[in-house]
Amino acid sequence: MPELPEVETVKNGLAPFMDGARISKVVLNRPNLRFPFPDQFKSELEGQVIGQLRRRAKYLIIPLASGQNMLAHLGMSGSFKINAELVEGANRKFVPLAALKHDHVVFEIEHPQKGRVDIIYNDPRRFGYMDLFAEEEKSPHFATMGPEPLGNQFSAKHLAQRFQNKKTPIKSALLDQKNVAGLGNIYVCEALYMAQIDPKRPVGDLVGKNGDPKKQLEVLAASIVDVLNQAILAGGSTLKDFKHADGELGYFQHRFKTYGREGESCLTPDCPGTISRMVQSGRSTFYCPNCQH
Repeated sequence: MPELPEVETVKNGLAPFMDGARISKVVLNRPNLRFPFPDQFKSELEGQVIGQLRRRAKYLIIPLASGQNMLAHLGMSGSFKINAELVEGANRKFVPLAALKHDHVVFEIEHPQKGRVDIIYNDPRRFGYMDLFAEEEKSPHFATMGPEPLGNQFSAKHLAQRFQNKKTPIKSALLDQKNVAGLGNIYVCEALYMAQIDPKRPVGDLVGKNGDPKKQLEVLAASIVDVLNQAILAGGSTLKDFKHADGELGYFQHRFKTYGREGESCLTPDCPGTISRMVQSGRSTFYCPNCQH
């Protein structure tokens, strides 16, 4: 499933074509994705001018001049592609792309500089979904969500407040969106490896008696920010179906230190260990038993 860096990359790819553009038409090639489209989905979008795209956790948010916002979740295999191809000539005629089997939604938009653009949502597995909401604070998608790991509200002190006197394994706690928004399995594994913390370690062990974060929790908070920023710089990761808005594949997966490397040598200098895999909360955890403690 695309995680925070992948959604941030998609947002960055779509923004130059969508920010400030007007939605002229919405084509729904089926009545639902993972869930049915909201009532009046087409009419709420058509004719609206798009504001500045943003991301919240693993959601893409498309703000509209009406005050409504469109939300998109990519699920397991959802992706957006951009068709802005223009044929040079007197009329600069727009050339539509041939529809693919799983092109479920097409947004026909008019951009002030780029002219006619089609934004096409493709999703073979249909685990993605779209919704509309007015106020983020009142939306059920975000009501209990923790702070963004790349935002100013995220810190080791915040984690210490959430973790004090609790026995939840640190891996599971970081995947809980109430503690921090947008973290997924891949980058939690990578951040725990970077901070050399055992994914089974109870979160309360990382908090001092006075409620302040211990040094390892401070290192972990910094590692989370670092690994996410590295992944965004590298264009996200490509695992199975994920693609960027421009069709290019991410390549941060070539830098994974632990994820998917079961049985391979640990990359920590002078560590003789090998990467192991275990299952936590139904998800595969990759770690080095020798240097993560």
